[in-house]
Amino acid sequence: MQSWALAAAGVIGAGVAVIHGVLTQRLMVRPVLAGDGLSRPIRRLVPALLQFSTYNWLLGGVALVAVAAAPVGPQARLAVGLLVGSSYLFAVVGNCWATRGRHPGWALYAVSLILIAYGLAEIPA
Repeated sequence: MQSWALAAAGVIGAGVAVIHGVLTQRLMVRPVLAGDGLSRPIRRLVPALLQFSTYNWLLGGVALVAVAAAPVGPQARLAVGLLVGSSYLFAVVGNCWATRGRHPGWALYAVSLILIAYGLAEIPA
């Protein structure tokens, strides 16, 4: 089976998520929280909202590695691949559109999508 492709997609996705999380914290969360105009509930909510995609992509990467390594059925592999793939597709479209292609994240998640598709290609219909 093409489990290596799912595992590689997961490693890429999780790695990009970690880098994304660090940069988001430094470049977005800290500056927003440094301002004085936010209420206390908003100050608590901002980090969670800005880091939600990081959490989602990291968890997706871990799920891909897990499903590649575990003896699971084809339906489980398909479900994980489709769920994580849809999240990574959102990252590709959003990052490419917002940065006009000048952000490496969209390209790395596109590679992950190709690997997910390859890893799922063997699953019977």
